Amino acid sequence: MGKGGEKGGEPEAQIRFYTWEEIQKHNLRTDKWLVIERKVYNVTKWANRHPGGQRVISHCAGEDATDAFQAFHINPTLVQKFLKPLLIGELAPGEPSQDRDKNSQLVEDFRTLRKTAEDMNLFRANPLFFSLYLGHIIAMEVLAWLMVSYFGTGWITTLILACILTVSQAQAGWLQHDFGHLSVFKKSSWNHIVHKFVIGHLKGASANWWNHRHFQHHAKPNIFKKDPDVNMLHVFVLGDTQPVEYGKKKLKYLPYNHQHEYFFLTRILLSFLVPCSHTLPDPNTFMHFFPLRSRLDPSRVPQATLFPAYWEAQGRVETYGKGTERAKGSWELQFLESHWFVWVTQMNHIPMEIDCEKHRDWLSSQVAATCNIEQSFFNDWFTGHLNFQIEHHLFPTMPRHNFWKVKPLVKSLCAKYGVQYEEKPLGKAFVDIVGSLKKSGDLWLDAYLHK
Repeated sequence: MGKGGEKGGEPEAQIRFYTWEEIQKHNLRTDKWLVIERKVYNVTKWANRHPGGQRVISHCAGEDATDAFQAFHINPTLVQKFLKPLLIGELAPGEPSQDRDKNSQLVEDFRTLRKTAEDMNLFRANPLFFSLYLGHIIAMEVLAWLMVSYFGTGWITTLILACILTVSQAQAGWLQHDFGHLSVFKKSSWNHIVHKFVIGHLKGASANWWNHRHFQHHAKPNIFKKDPDVNMLHVFVLGDTQPVEYGKKKLKYLPYNHQHEYFFLTRILLSFLVPCSHTLPDPNTFMHFFPLRSRLDPSRVPQATLFPAYWEAQGRVETYGKGTERAKGSWELQFLESHWFVWVTQMNHIPMEIDCEKHRDWLSSQVAATCNIEQSFFNDWFTGHLNFQIEHHLFPTMPRHNFWKVKPLVKSLCAKYGVQYEEKPLGKAFVDIVGSLKKSGDLWLDAYLHK
């Protein structure tokens, strides 16, 4: 314990100093400490009030959370007022700023890179970009409504509508992602408000549910027990270590050696089981399929409200009794959007390293779990700029239209420290998903039969 001197006739508050060995012990569910810029905070009680969810902050317990803190908060000064009451001390003077033998120079260089990006105004959004992006979504909805109004709901019209609304829904999904990451407005509150509007009214999903899962993924990507996106044991085994581990334990919920084949089947089944906003006339149906979403965000409007084409089509179909057209259009929309979403979101992660926690620095952990897809106008639009997955994971609050500007700086830093920066064509990225699933399935089968 260090004692402060006197200032202005009053003794200064005593400052406690801690070692990394002691801090790392406080990583339990009932006891959570973390370090931000060498200051030690006890977040045990605060975790349940954390706006991003208690799990995401808990995943950083016992560690230096400086880079994660900077990555997720667009106004760190404002957040400091919540941290101040949680402050319990500082790192001892002889302790390094980084824990677990991390490369301190790499960490400092990454923080310098972030400062450079800030000085280049790369965290400032272009209002015109997002206005035009929203405009093209609304234009597709208007086009769909006009088609229904003039051509009715016959088979051909229904098929065309399904394609148009699939594109609209997919692009609305990428747009809600922007607001969810606070990358559009300068104020967090405005981003949260618009995010709830876009994901709730355009997508028919829950903003709280999205936050609950997605921020965990960003904090600890492809890390078992911390990233919910890779906890899929009942359907898939992923990576190189999990298949062997579960094979040795003789776990077999499904024939995982065929998972690269039934991956396609799961997309079809989910098209029936996981409704999207256009296809749910009854809000209770949505809550039946997604009880977690409803519990986390009961105020969410579960049915999209900005799709006149859907409501017009539903009214006409019910009026004339054309249930087959309605069912076919609904299924096609779900089927197409489901495939679009899954292939795009998984191409950056499933073929990459998936393993247990290794306590890497921010740059190394994010790059190990992500890869980029080659840039082109189509790839940017089709993936919602998630083809810049590395840059997005390193700087989640950066507006997507600036990823290409920071990319050369990131590649240079990775090259300096020998961190593999992977980039591939779109088609190869899709093929690699299947190849990765097959490799993991074969590892499981070999361990299941012979170990």
